[in-house]
Amino acid sequence: MQIYSVVWDLAGSDSGTNWHLNQEFVRIKNTSRVAINVTGYRLHDQAGWTYRFPQTTMAAGQTVYVHTGKGTNNPWHRYWGRGPGRGAYVWNNTGDNATLRDNLGRYLDNCSWGDSGTWKRC
Repeated sequence: MQIYSVVWDLAGSDSGTNWHLNQEFVRIKNTSRVAINVTGYRLHDQAGWTYRFPQTTMAAGQTVYVHTGKGTNNPWHRYWGRGPGRGAYVWNNTGDNATLRDNLGRYLDNCSWGDSGTWKRC
């Protein structure tokens, strides 16, 4: 499992609308050759905001986007369910660290960034 990329800041001001919140996401990829049950896996930032995967199995090579806002989960897009509101953003524009852990809390991967840019391929 790998954090493939993170988008933390869109152009313009942070409006806090659900649409804008969902443009903030972490892309996670199953880099193995087998399906992996990621139920209970956790994605979190430096401040401790944590997304826990519901019942989810990722096929070999599959990518899943974890969006900050609200939406309807499907096999390729998961929604944290935060917001709307300016305080609902998770990933800090001034720098942060996305960390992925398995259902037992073991470290799998992370991606860090500073105060420049709007996205990063990890």
